Amino acid sequence: MRYFGSFLTAVIFIVLCGKTYAQDNVIDEVIWVVGDDVILRSDVEKARLEMMAYREQIEGDPYCVIPENMAIQKLYLHQAKLDSIEVTDSQVYPFVEHRINFFINNLGSKEKLEEYFGKPLNAIREELRKSAREENMMSMVQKSIVKKVKVTPTDVRAFYNRIPQDSLPFIPTTVEVEIITQEPRVAVEEIDDIKQRLRDFTEQITSGKREFSTLARMYSEHESAKHGGEMGFYSKTSLLPEFATVAFELNDPKKVSRIVETEYGFHLIQLIEKRGDRINVRQILLKPRVSKEDLSATTLKLDSIRNDIASGKYQFEDSVLYISHDRDTRNNKGLMVNTGKPDQMPHERVGTSRFEMEELPPEVAKVVNTMQVGDISRAFTYINSKQREVIAIVKLKSRIMGHKASLSDDYQALRTMVEQEKQAEVLKKWLDKKIQDTYIRINDNWKNCDFQMQAWPTN
Repeated sequence: MRYFGSFLTAVIFIVLCGKTYAQDNVIDEVIWVVGDDVILRSDVEKARLEMMAYREQIEGDPYCVIPENMAIQKLYLHQAKLDSIEVTDSQVYPFVEHRINFFINNLGSKEKLEEYFGKPLNAIREELRKSAREENMMSMVQKSIVKKVKVTPTDVRAFYNRIPQDSLPFIPTTVEVEIITQEPRVAVEEIDDIKQRLRDFTEQITSGKREFSTLARMYSEHESAKHGGEMGFYSKTSLLPEFATVAFELNDPKKVSRIVETEYGFHLIQLIEKRGDRINVRQILLKPRVSKEDLSATTLKLDSIRNDIASGKYQFEDSVLYISHDRDTRNNKGLMVNTGKPDQMPHERVGTSRFEMEELPPEVAKVVNTMQVGDISRAFTYINSKQREVIAIVKLKSRIMGHKASLSDDYQALRTMVEQEKQAEVLKKWLDKKIQDTYIRINDNWKNCDFQMQAWPTN
């Protein structure tokens, strides 16, 4: 399953490229037939050059690896159709917008993105949606196939015992961290000033003095600012409730919304287009600033609390519920939970309290790096998940130094390896049977490969 996800991420733009990468004198040809679908030589060449452009490593001959993975993809998609698997907009659109932003950031602008792919942004989005939807469908098929895979303690012990000691996997250093945060008070004057600035923006837009997109580029503190505030298409459930309620009430692209307050700050919204249950809007976001005086006051307050805890007056874990402003950890005795990193495959630590140092927020990692187990830090400034400046203190609950895997300390990591191994075996057996039950033809010039699946008709 990891292998498949990695491949799809690498070639997700195969269909996007409007340029002809192959030489003009090369005649396109059908190289694989899988059921009712075909794989063209040009498809493979486009995918290869895309992977090279993004420096993706290809293990083996790309003219063998790429078409085989395309064929496997088609087998899973065929099964998704048979199983009537559907993917919702909320599963697709956040991924699409993340990928659009990623490529715009790398290429420099929306115009350069359109120039590179030879298509307008809307067409790129539509084709990205198709790719993202297919990836979700395949993932759902795979999960359905392996859902009965069970791993017992006996399986884990057998797996551990059969691995030579010098080949045991290395488990990197991990830590568990408890945190208390407090958000400094934002002065009423600061909020009033932001609202007045937004009212001024509204007047400039409605009077025709300035375009919404121009003001967004100049002043918005949202990542969409570089695109003139344009966010792309979202369903209502994919947006913050306060933002969505106002955005979906808009009907006139010439009008500007009232000021909307969310946990991120204060917004103005302008409608671009409605399409079914999805909407594309521009936004301007302004974030209230905390004064140095209020930051210092909150820092002193948390340092005082830290001293009381260190002296035994209170327990760190008991204090969290009454002191911390962080909703994600307040009911968990302050224990931080690893939610993983963007654009990475899930791993055995996601959803647990264990972090590698680089998986922690940078400010937290810097503080924890010099702490001993049981230490409580001094107060420090921390940018939370809502991109707000808060003050925090942390306690290092545990640290397990990097080491060769052991059955006693790393059971969960070893269990994950066993589960992945079993799942891979189940998926391979399923694919072998699917290949045998599907009409497949490979061009003679493309058969001389060391395929990962031995069931392909190469004779």
